[in-house]
Amino acid sequence: MQVTAVSCVFCEVVAERADASKVLDEEHVVAFLDASPVFKGHVLVVPRIHHDTLLDLPADLLTPLFTTVQRVQRAVMGALGAKGTFVAMNNVVSQSVPHLHVHVVPRTKGDGLRGFFWPRQHYDDAAERAWYAARLREALPPGD
Repeated sequence: MQVTAVSCVFCEVVAERADASKVLDEEHVVAFLDASPVFKGHVLVVPRIHHDTLLDLPADLLTPLFTTVQRVQRAVMGALGAKGTFVAMNNVVSQSVPHLHVHVVPRTKGDGLRGFFWPRQHYDDAAERAWYAARLREALPPGD
């Protein structure tokens, strides 16, 4: 079952009606590159069915969501040579899209990210964005 919220851009991505570079597309969870990444390779992990916030997510979807976040984190580090990641979720305040999503941001020592100030970047073009998505897909550990 796929529930789509009215005018939700992430629901449009899940339904393949909006352009996105998907990294993962599974039964309960979809992951794709952030269109305005903090650093290139910044991935958003979303439940396939629309839920506004973590408080709205049914308990049976917690494990699929967060095991996928963990897999994406491994892929970001393995594929992009990141030394770590910043994993974050906003709920209502500072939540730019009201569809639950987890940010997995590649990090390296001295990358300039300080506190919660998130300067945004852009991919040079669709080919560069596709290259990052392909590298991450290839590096994803298998799911259960």
